[in-house]
Amino acid sequence: MKTLLPLPLMLALVLAPTVHATDTDGANGNWVVRFGAHVVDPKNDNGRLAGMNTTISSNARPTASIEYMLIPAVGVDALAAIPFRHEVRLDGSKAATTKQLPPTFGVNYHFLAGQPISPFVGAGFNYTRFFSSKGEGILQGARVKIDNSWGAAAHAGVDFQLSRAWMITADVRWISIHGNVHVNGANVGKASVDPWVYGVSAGYRF
Repeated sequence: MKTLLPLPLMLALVLAPTVHATDTDGANGNWVVRFGAHVVDPKNDNGRLAGMNTTISSNARPTASIEYMLIPAVGVDALAAIPFRHEVRLDGSKAATTKQLPPTFGVNYHFLAGQPISPFVGAGFNYTRFFSSKGEGILQGARVKIDNSWGAAAHAGVDFQLSRAWMITADVRWISIHGNVHVNGANVGKASVDPWVYGVSAGYRF
C-alpha cells in the first residue's frame, strides 16, 4: 500500500475516549446511514500493460453507506461514493487517467451489538464501473477504455457509539478490482487494482 493503512483506526482511537457507556438497546430502528470520506489505495503492483510495469494512484472522496440490521448482530450494507479519479503510469511515466464508481454490497457481523464499542467483519461483492478514461502523457490523444469489474469484497471496522442514535465508524475494505485495458481498440493487458479502501464516517440510526 502506498499510504498508511491504520490511519482511520488511529483516528478512531483518538475519538474513543469520548465514547461513554450508552443505553443502545432498541436504538431508534433497524437502519443506519453513514457519511464520511474514504481512500481507495490500489496495491503496489498493478500488473503489466503493453509490456510495461503499471502503477495506479490513490484517491480520496466523500462516501455514503446504508446498513439494514436484520437482527441486532447482523446487517446488510451498501457503499456508494462520488467517483474516484486515478492516474495510470507505465514504467513511471504518466499514461492515462480514469474515473471509477465502486458500489459495494455485503453482510456484516457486529460482535458487540448494542455496546459502546463494537467491532465488525463482513464479506460481499463489488461492481466497479470505469469511465472518462483518456490517454495522457505518453499516450496523449489515444483512446483508452478499461473494462468494468465484478469481484469479492471483505470488510472490517469498529463502531463507536456516541448516543442511542449517533456513532462514529472507522472501517477498511479489501476489494478485488481488475479490468482489461484497451488503447485505440487493442487489448494491451489487464490492470489489477485490488485496493484497500479505508476511512471514517459519522452514522445515524433510525
